[in-house]
Amino acid sequence: MREPGSWWGRKSTPAKVETYTRWSFHFFALIEVASIGLPLVGAMTAWLAAPLLVLVAAHAVACAVTASRALDWTRGRREQPVHMLWTLGAITAAVAVAAIGVSERGPGGDDVDTAAGGVFGVVLIFGAGVIALGVRERRRVYAVVAGFAAGAGVVALPLGLPAPATLVTMLMVLLGGGFLAFTSVFSVWLLNAVYELDEARETRARLAVAEERLRFGRDLHDVMGRNLAVIALKSELAVQLTRRGRPEAEEQMIEVQRIAQESQREVREVVRGYREADLGVELAGAQGVLEAAGISCTVSGEVAGLPLDVQSALGWVVREATTNVLRHGDAKRCTVAVQRSGEGVVLTVENDGAAGPSGPGGSGLAGLRERLAAVDGTLEAGPVREGVFRLVAQVGAEAVS
Repeated sequence: MREPGSWWGRKSTPAKVETYTRWSFHFFALIEVASIGLPLVGAMTAWLAAPLLVLVAAHAVACAVTASRALDWTRGRREQPVHMLWTLGAITAAVAVAAIGVSERGPGGDDVDTAAGGVFGVVLIFGAGVIALGVRERRRVYAVVAGFAAGAGVVALPLGLPAPATLVTMLMVLLGGGFLAFTSVFSVWLLNAVYELDEARETRARLAVAEERLRFGRDLHDVMGRNLAVIALKSELAVQLTRRGRPEAEEQMIEVQRIAQESQREVREVVRGYREADLGVELAGAQGVLEAAGISCTVSGEVAGLPLDVQSALGWVVREATTNVLRHGDAKRCTVAVQRSGEGVVLTVENDGAAGPSGPGGSGLAGLRERLAAVDGTLEAGPVREGVFRLVAQVGAEAVS
């Protein structure tokens, strides 16, 4: 059974920011209905309040749908929702005309005028702010806000609203719509920036892995390049000597065999150097890779004097934990601690991204347990509190001594 909120914990930081942004605009729709829709019920008769309330609710739903599709467009998941933007504009105009018509041509009363005037101004402000989500160029955002403010005057003045009140209304729409449009544009910019930063972090992590592979490739090339060239030359010489019936051909082939065996030994040493991890080197490498990926990493403890097989097993734990923090987590901080005592040595890796090797029984933990078992070690891994994953590898005193 999944823990409450686990769906949120599994999201990456960009996905969390996107979810927060999306639901913020959906919440705006609820605010619109609550702030200007519900007051209509107490301000005027039911036969007049009901249609206006339906129009306000329809406008709020249109704003929510438009915001959602516009955010998808900004993330490149769909085409620009042009039709939805025009639809929202048309609904906004219809609600505004209906509201100002009720205020100026409907039954009198301060309550009616206030409620209808609120509907008129707020739908224009929300309409301008949400439509700004669906346009990219700054001048078009300015044009949308200015157009809605001008539209407020074009609608209100002919229907009987006094000129001073019309100017005040236009100014309020301009300022309110401008503020909400700025909020929309800033939200999109922030969301894109978070995604770009996350992609940059992943790129840095991939570059660190690629650099390690290149280093391995260079080492292997240095070992094999010269020996293979010598083997090729001596083999060619042996062929020439054999064709001439010279006995030296046998000596050349023996030399080729010796060089080939030497090459095998050197390659095994290179590979063993990567397989038998030095704990100190792995700790320094893990700190460098994590910090290059934007994750604060703190390393503490002393590893000098530990047997090579223990260092190798614990080094693999550090490698696996580091890899999984980079690949599967959303960590901001990681701590690695080596503690030695009379009972042995304990390696603790903790991060706040709820990421670790493969889950219990997974290949990641299984492989680490096999390596630790060879030095009579144990491994425990799992979340210790919300959003925090801890991996603890312990090797007893007999293997350390």
